[in-house]
Amino acid sequence: MDVRPDSPTFGCWEGVRLNHHNCRQLLVPAGFAHGFCVLSATALFLYKCSDYYAPDDEGGVLWSDPAIGIQWPVSDPLVSPKDQALPRLAQLGRTSLPAPAGPQD
Repeated sequence: MDVRPDSPTFGCWEGVRLNHHNCRQLLVPAGFAHGFCVLSATALFLYKCSDYYAPDDEGGVLWSDPAIGIQWPVSDPLVSPKDQALPRLAQLGRTSLPAPAGPQD
């Protein structure tokens, strides 16, 4: 989902199905949020990040925010307490969202 405040596609999302049959990967660029829903009994989920993990930079948006309208492929998901407590997109201030990318040094 695009979480770049000044983007014309702010709040828009795209769903992609990844599985062992299609062997696809997904690049989530800077300025976008991601979430996933496991449809099998088990899953292996790996991140390849562009920088070291920084817990202070971690954030999120409520998975079920009706203003976003993500069409999850399950009706009664198991959601962590941490993810259940996330704010809706409209509740986030501009300082909570990613800053626009500047020129690279």
